[in-house]
Amino acid sequence: TQASDQIVFDQLPRLITLAERRIARELKIEGFIRAITTPLSKGVSTYLKPDRWRDTISMTVAGTPIQTRSYEYVRNYWPNEQDEGVPQFYADYDYANWLIAPTPNQATDGVALEILYYEQPALLGPNLQSNWLTEYAPELVLYASLLEATPFLKNDERVQLWQGLYDRCAQAFNGQDLGRILDRAAQRSEA
Repeated sequence: TQASDQIVFDQLPRLITLAERRIARELKIEGFIRAITTPLSKGVSTYLKPDRWRDTISMTVAGTPIQTRSYEYVRNYWPNEQDEGVPQFYADYDYANWLIAPTPNQATDGVALEILYYEQPALLGPNLQSNWLTEYAPELVLYASLLEATPFLKNDERVQLWQGLYDRCAQAFNGQDLGRILDRAAQRSEA
């Protein structure tokens, strides 16, 4: 409690934030997937990634998938951004932007670019008391928070316990999501 140990009490928000970030970094589960659409603009080849973006799953232009490639591949494939065409590829331009190639032309101006990506859930704080993790994975938040707190408390003998409980819970969520995955080309069903 605050009365028994003010120093630890003051660190709780930071430790919970570290736990939330650990979970988002280590797990790729359905609850972290977001879909957005943004219109393509003629002559624009770089597009801003959404806030809290972690990893891109896929992109489609008017329902047609475009392929992910390395930045170097995309630059080599379409070296002159002034040339335009129908987008075929995308790459991470930097942490905040994607590079699309070919640069969208008049035929794709205003056409929706649909992006599926993993996001960092909104972090808990004074103005946000619940999020996807607290609703659907409270035990994962608890074990990750305890795992983050243990080194701070210098309680090394408990690290293995919290790590084991966290790992088991994380594996359960990953396993649960594997049963829901669609191949995106063919739907699978369990026997």
